[in-house]
Amino acid sequence: MGYKDIYNSWLNDPRLNEEGKAELQAIANDDKEIKERFGAELAFGTAGLRSIIAYGTNRMNIYTVKRATQGLAMFIKEQGPEAVSRGVAISFDTRNKSPEFAKAAAEVLAANDIKSYLFDKEHPVPMLSYTVRTLNTFAGIMITASHNPKIYNGYKVYGEDGAQMAPEAADVVLGYISKITDYLDVKVPTAEQEKKYIRKVPSKIDKSYYKCLVKLSLSKEAVKKCGKTLKLVYTPVHGSGYVPVTTVLDKLKIHYDLVQEQVKKDIEFSTVKVPNPEYKETLSKGIELAQKIGATVVFGTDPDCDRLGVAVKNKEGEFEALSGNQVGILLLDYILTRLDEDGKLPKNAAFVKSFVTTGMAKAICDKFGVKLFDVPVGFKFIGEKIKEWEKSHEYEYVFGFEESCGYLRGTHARDKDGVVASMLCAEMVCYYEYKGKTVFDRLNEIYDTYGFVLDSNGEIPFAGLNAMKEMNAVIDALKEKTVDKFGIYEVEAIRDYSSDTRTEIATGEKTKIGSPLTNCIYYELKNGSFICARPSGTEPKLKIYYSVKAANKASAEEALAVLRKEVDALLASVQKKK
Repeated sequence: MGYKDIYNSWLNDPRLNEEGKAELQAIANDDKEIKERFGAELAFGTAGLRSIIAYGTNRMNIYTVKRATQGLAMFIKEQGPEAVSRGVAISFDTRNKSPEFAKAAAEVLAANDIKSYLFDKEHPVPMLSYTVRTLNTFAGIMITASHNPKIYNGYKVYGEDGAQMAPEAADVVLGYISKITDYLDVKVPTAEQEKKYIRKVPSKIDKSYYKCLVKLSLSKEAVKKCGKTLKLVYTPVHGSGYVPVTTVLDKLKIHYDLVQEQVKKDIEFSTVKVPNPEYKETLSKGIELAQKIGATVVFGTDPDCDRLGVAVKNKEGEFEALSGNQVGILLLDYILTRLDEDGKLPKNAAFVKSFVTTGMAKAICDKFGVKLFDVPVGFKFIGEKIKEWEKSHEYEYVFGFEESCGYLRGTHARDKDGVVASMLCAEMVCYYEYKGKTVFDRLNEIYDTYGFVLDSNGEIPFAGLNAMKEMNAVIDALKEKTVDKFGIYEVEAIRDYSSDTRTEIATGEKTKIGSPLTNCIYYELKNGSFICARPSGTEPKLKIYYSVKAANKASAEEALAVLRKEVDALLASVQKKK
């Protein structure tokens, strides 16, 4: 059927709810909108589902959620009685429709005689991951669109290890989902099935999670001396981080001031343009409060509290929003320093980052004798390393982060944890205050010690039903071009992560990278800098990453400008060729 036929089949189906019928009737004369909604099916990948909230096969709604859950249920039943009996943990954030989608998922599982543990109120991603591991469920579902604009929602599936579902398993689930052609024909549980199979997550889970985090504290003496008088501002940006972040700070007796107007749940996220704490604008109300009370640091978490954004006061008294890379190297430096000072740094300590994350991490790891591992983008790959070492004991995981403001200390969860990151950043502020300096001072000391690295991202938006296909085509075209330099910056090697191949420019020698496959092109520059391009897995954007090593900030900014111009020209040439 064509998209109009599918649209009409939904509109005229008596099983469509009243909200859906009214919404679809309202677009009856908008062919473009109908095509956007019904011209494709919402893709299910390793990040699950994510789209604008609306009715249609290519949108997030009660029917796409139920269809995905039915596919997951079929997958679980195929694994056998043990998987069915272990069930699924389900959580959700503060977004529009999140509670409804979570309940719908639990109902579909119940109709399939599969047990679910459903949180009775919003809980963040790391607590869902922790719950999967603690209750030993076979899978987990998180209803969230992370830091996307308010019009979005999403559906993430977690494996039994607490990490987002591995690509191989996600492909199998997709196979089951694809077999369901009638979106409105989903199983409905009986009252008896609801009572038997839908359970509330035990309250002890929250308590044990906080207990795990407090054990990860590294600077008890500094916190005792400075915590009660600390001037720190925190905003949950209307999200699920409010209760867990403030709870753990209270347990450590670290004082904080809240951005009160951003504490309340608000599906419109009306105080920000987008609820993404990577942006200084999102932290603007926190910065206003910090200036008023004389604080030097502002924290903010996104709706599902897996990301932490930080702004700090510089020497001129102005607040700078730190990048995820800068917060990451501050935390890496702090964690390794404190473990080393206390004689608790394991001899086989390992740090894991995504390969698009700052090159500065290697210098810090080298100083402390810590092994560094690069993995593809996606925190599940960091989780895979933790899982691998728990079995082999070859290395001991001490920290991991991604440049997109995602950090994890500890192995209690297998996804980004904005709660533990907030706790560690807060006590890091205490530690440096105890030492007579600020976090900004320490950041500059790191640059003085290891050399300046400027990390920056660029993005090219795509639109329409073929956005992902077009983005991948750009990457494929880049693979066909041999690039030996960007301006005056010579390329040492090119990594093609789709074929797991690294090619030396000077010799043409090809070697294996040893990485899971992903469609990404990565240029190693001779001075240790890099440029990388990849399609986003969650948004219709082609992402470009730059990590530029230089003598100082001014030189790095000058070099970045040259590299951006060269990359823009390269991208224009391959897109024109297409």
